[in-house]
Amino acid sequence: MARWLKYFFLGIFTGLLGVTLYLSPVGLWLEERFGLNALFLLRGAIQAPDEVVVVALDQQSAVQLKLHVKPRLWPRSIHARLIDRLAAAGANTIIFDLIFDTPSDIPEQDEELANAIKRAGNVLLVERLDYQDSELLNQLDGITYQAFIQEGATQLLPIIGEAAKARAPFTLPKAERVHHYWTFKSYAGDIATVPVVVLQLYAAALYEDFAQLFNSAEPELATQLPARINEETDIEDLILTLRNLFAGNPRLAIQMKEGLDRDRHLKPEEKKLLRSLLDLYAGDQTRYLNFYGPPRSIKTISYDQALQLEKGALKNKVIFVGFSGATQSEQEIVRDDYPTVFSNPDGLYISGVEIAATAFANLLENKPVRPLSLAGNLSILFLLGFAIGMATQILSTRKTIVLSLSVVLIYTFIAYSFFQHTLIWLPVIIPALLVLVALMLAWVLKILKLEGFIGKSGPDQALDEIIEKQLGRFSGACLTTDIAGYTTLSESMNPSALEKLMTDYRVVLRSAIDQHHGRVMDTTGDSSLSVWIKQSENPVIRKLSGWIKKPANSTAKLQACQAALDLSAAIARFNKLNNPPLPTRIGLHFGDMSLNKSDGTYRVTGDVVNTANRIQGANKILKTRILLSSDIIEDLNGFLIRPLGSFLLPGRTKPVDLLELIAYRQSANKQQLWLCEIFANALNAYQLKQWNEARQYFHEILEVFPADGPTHYFLSLCLQHKNDLSSSS
Repeated sequence: MARWLKYFFLGIFTGLLGVTLYLSPVGLWLEERFGLNALFLLRGAIQAPDEVVVVALDQQSAVQLKLHVKPRLWPRSIHARLIDRLAAAGANTIIFDLIFDTPSDIPEQDEELANAIKRAGNVLLVERLDYQDSELLNQLDGITYQAFIQEGATQLLPIIGEAAKARAPFTLPKAERVHHYWTFKSYAGDIATVPVVVLQLYAAALYEDFAQLFNSAEPELATQLPARINEETDIEDLILTLRNLFAGNPRLAIQMKEGLDRDRHLKPEEKKLLRSLLDLYAGDQTRYLNFYGPPRSIKTISYDQALQLEKGALKNKVIFVGFSGATQSEQEIVRDDYPTVFSNPDGLYISGVEIAATAFANLLENKPVRPLSLAGNLSILFLLGFAIGMATQILSTRKTIVLSLSVVLIYTFIAYSFFQHTLIWLPVIIPALLVLVALMLAWVLKILKLEGFIGKSGPDQALDEIIEKQLGRFSGACLTTDIAGYTTLSESMNPSALEKLMTDYRVVLRSAIDQHHGRVMDTTGDSSLSVWIKQSENPVIRKLSGWIKKPANSTAKLQACQAALDLSAAIARFNKLNNPPLPTRIGLHFGDMSLNKSDGTYRVTGDVVNTANRIQGANKILKTRILLSSDIIEDLNGFLIRPLGSFLLPGRTKPVDLLELIAYRQSANKQQLWLCEIFANALNAYQLKQWNEARQYFHEILEVFPADGPTHYFLSLCLQHKNDLSSSS
């Protein structure tokens, strides 16, 4: 009975762990960043609705129309021409994702644009939201208020703003990747965003049917609505009124849907559109985007092509006009693009106007990504955690692993099927983590409790075993450090102050190395030597690792690279708090080393140690922070590295391929990614002895990174080779 009680409590623990993780910010981040992305990638691109078209202000149009490279500087008369052309082509609604909040240099063009907007009668202008923090505003009067954030729309140029049928903002969250948007902004008084206003405009022809359904469900509330929509109707006020009515009456949407189902006069497509409106007003203000695919998955035509459209070519289409570059270099000019799950590897992101069009298309089709209800997700996670926690204790180790893998695969398939066919988003990452945790708990109770697994020896005994059993030979990763300018620093500082500074510095260094399971073997003066040793396996470990095939020594390499990055970051933080700073150069190499012991002190020697020191020293020439050999990065792909070519290091007869370790790949920014890409092109041209082409690449890098050491190094070599070539000819 006690044994089954233990199983029961383990199941409860695993289930509650899943619930707790899901309710935490970390759980939401994991599911958005990895789970939702995985579901989108498994599903792939899908067809966007034909009713939505993007007219792109792009470089092709700028060239064809002989306009400025920056679309914001295009004359407003050209926008007036476009509106007239789109209206003649039969556009249902025209959305301009441009902010007309300042007068044009030519006032007549503002009037020309306003007249075109009035003639079309179906133009929505995007406006910007300004943010104000009440705590900052109220500091001046000396009175304490409750802090809150207030948002408000920026005033558009009156002559243009008043000519539009409606105005609305469209803001996106500042996040690592864009996954959702807002239909209504609560901090701005529940103001409707662009997709909402566009859907209401698109459904204007069905408003009387909508009002009739409303009147049948709630006759008393229906008196607050206009009987019909005409040119005098304020669409924004109508939307706000509807939002408040639906928010205050939770059953209103249900009653209207029941009436819609009974209606025999409306066509199926009309019922679908009205149902989309009901779900919009009665739904949450946060909506997850159902992306259709990579950039330009929504039908996109260039601005210059739109000016040549024939009459009726866009009949009943909704047209979004805005910046949309076809290449990453175009986007760099405008910077109105956002990282999403479908961002291209070449750096091309989905533009803001296409995301707005995607949001509207989702509302139109009534097909946004819908997370399962909170109660549903919590129930799934608790039951899954409980079941797998129980099973891992009841079954044998082999059966537990087989069951766990089966559960993960089956559950992932179910989650994918739900997402593909119903767009219901089930958690994916947390269930997989629950299975992993359950396996770890099972091993703790079944295997790790054996004394032989953790052993009785401390670090010194482990090193002694290498000396005794392996004759001091081992393979692993070696990391060396050196402080730049230490000699000059030591001459200028008080000895006691220098000793205190170095003591604090070594604490930071040792902490970073220890955190990633390395061993600091030597800290002489301003230098240090650390190693990662492949541990010998006992029978229990072999039993566990027999199920998993890992690349040899990849753990030591991974930990060494992680330690190098974290050590560099820790020292950067240390230098901000201490004066003078201690800029540190780091070198890494991998291979066979020797370990010996003399007078109780362990020493690591060998060619790998010498080479790691030489690699570290190359930082001084290349003005870099972390250099490593190609041996250390083999089998690893989670880091952003910059290959620098082969170097004949001092004391060596064979060249070594050096690489700069820049960052973790997932946290690398756009500039770092661009630097690695363009430098690879430059290095390739250099190695092919194409000196002029290489120089062009290097000069391009220096415009963005004027202090980049490797670029200056190779640029000087290019000039030297070119001069040598000129003198020889």
